[in-house]
Amino acid sequence: MIEFRSVSKRFPDGTLAVDDFSLVIPSRKTTVFVGSSGCGKTTLLRMINRMVDPSEGTIEIDGESIATIEPVALRRSIGYVMQNSGLLPHRKVIDNVATVPRLTGVPKKEAHARALELLDTVGLDRSLANRYPSQLSGGQQQRVGVARGLAVDPNILLMDEPFGAVDPIVRSDLQTETIRLQRELDKTVVFVTHDIDEAFLLGDQVVILEKGAKIAQLGSPAEILANPASDFVASFIGADRGKRALRFEGNGDSRVLVDGEGRAAGVLVDDKA
Repeated sequence: MIEFRSVSKRFPDGTLAVDDFSLVIPSRKTTVFVGSSGCGKTTLLRMINRMVDPSEGTIEIDGESIATIEPVALRRSIGYVMQNSGLLPHRKVIDNVATVPRLTGVPKKEAHARALELLDTVGLDRSLANRYPSQLSGGQQQRVGVARGLAVDPNILLMDEPFGAVDPIVRSDLQTETIRLQRELDKTVVFVTHDIDEAFLLGDQVVILEKGAKIAQLGSPAEILANPASDFVASFIGADRGKRALRFEGNGDSRVLVDGEGRAAGVLVDDKA
């Protein structure tokens, strides 16, 4: 469990990125921070592994204040996946995945064996192990980034807008893969996005943020959709524009779901078919 207690962060230029933020992030669930650019969501994420330290307040992991943990040791115990994968361009895929285990003293042979297993886990062929990041597609690079984040088998995985730089089809595949991995690996995942549809797809707990990381609403996707807490939330999720109010149009096999503005939103699939 991760707990924020009255956490604030003011940067040297005077910017108050986070203002008196408190939240419990449950274990073995996916919590998504979602909001517009500049609302403080990435700052919150980076405070968990001490890439950013709070100006006030405390953050605890399983009851232990992270302020008492040496920052490098903390970061090596927590998985971290960022946008554009953040891979080292001069190192092969297998060495990128094995980076943190090698830094913590795992022998090269053992670290490489683990890296190959993780390529299997994230759906990459082992034949890619000896390629360089520049020889991979964007989606493949992001999968390698996820594999690297899982390399030390962390209890916590931080994901900072990891799919924002790939095309919609690849993004959809990676989102599906993230759901599968969470079901299989049972990690505590903290995910940052500006995309409310992605937040609703991936999150067990969704935290909608306003400027200063003020919590506009906290809940499951279903709870938020059913009862937006404010006009801001209704606007952010599209409820005030009818985007979430779906209805059927057409007859028989041609029936499709359309939103409140009459645009096609999908089709209803018969699971028994």
